[in-house]
Amino acid sequence: MQVRNSSERYGAVAVILHWLVAVSVVGLAILGLWMVDLGYYSAYYRSAPFWHKSVGVTLAGILVLRLLWRAANRQPARLPNHKGWEVRLAGAVHTLLYLLLFAILTSGYLISTAKGQPVSVFGWFELPALITTIPQQADRAGAVHYWLAMGVLGLAALHALGALKHHFIDRDDTLRRMLGMRLRNRKEN
Repeated sequence: MQVRNSSERYGAVAVILHWLVAVSVVGLAILGLWMVDLGYYSAYYRSAPFWHKSVGVTLAGILVLRLLWRAANRQPARLPNHKGWEVRLAGAVHTLLYLLLFAILTSGYLISTAKGQPVSVFGWFELPALITTIPQQADRAGAVHYWLAMGVLGLAALHALGALKHHFIDRDDTLRRMLGMRLRNRKEN
């Protein structure tokens, strides 16, 4: 597999960044839903939020890197069987996913820094608490964080269903291109 995107398929960097984002989002959602029910005396009461925050900050970096890589690389050509409405819907879902993910990451930062404490990222460095003056900051940001996360999970499910529809019903290379698989009856660049 080539490193950069070609007119036929996504390159290794785009594929790896895509799946890093997908695994991170699912993992953060599972961890986030699990950790909100932890009691004070749970062995994970402090460690689960530490990992959630650290992975969340890492995800922010991966998203920025992914957008920069996307801007610096051509996108594979639209497949001939893709209908106009499918292309527009996929574009809208991708844009909304990026916007919601950045909003979730921002709200997570606002929750974590509401009391003026910095966010430790794997113990390597800290993000300072720059905004602490919003009334009921942790509660308001927490509600935004939760509901936007549920929205992202719904959109990610729609995104996955679209890929599966292309793979199993349309039998085209949409999913294969993002899995790094050999394309059906196509010459690869």
